[in-house]
Amino acid sequence: MGKYQAIFSAILSRMLGRLWGEKEVRILILGLDGAGKTTILYRLQIGEVVTTIPTIGFNVETVTYKNIKFQGQTSIRPYWRCYYANTDAVIYVVDSVDRDRMGTSKEELHAMLDEEELRDAALLVFANKQDMGGAMTAAQVSDALGLGTLKNRQWSIYKTSAVKGDGLTEGLDW
Repeated sequence: MGKYQAIFSAILSRMLGRLWGEKEVRILILGLDGAGKTTILYRLQIGEVVTTIPTIGFNVETVTYKNIKFQGQTSIRPYWRCYYANTDAVIYVVDSVDRDRMGTSKEELHAMLDEEELRDAALLVFANKQDMGGAMTAAQVSDALGLGTLKNRQWSIYKTSAVKGDGLTEGLDW
């Protein structure tokens, strides 16, 4: 049944795309180094895991999900601000196993969200690496990042495993 559901979903998505057209949005994929941003970007683009090395500079890829086309962009921290303009949403990727840098991740997230250019951007947090032992739960990551303190911002958090693909589509559906 899963095969036929996938085919039906693809046909329905194409029909809706023709009827209402594709919507293009700009989404930044940000997070500390080693969180899984590039793996997520390529998982979404080509549907499989690609062996990656630490990103030097940035990656820009166009990803189509259902009838939404978005430009996924990853960048190293010093250059994040260069890409804030015209951003509709931010996917913030957190390494759920890296408890030692959770404070740094929180500082970077809140500094980014304070930027005027991102005032209206939705925030999707991927609590990544859930397939690894010792991973914090989504609730623990949310607390560690201080997501409950965010006011006037649409946000959500999802448990993910970029390597397995778990949780990615559920997050994007949000």
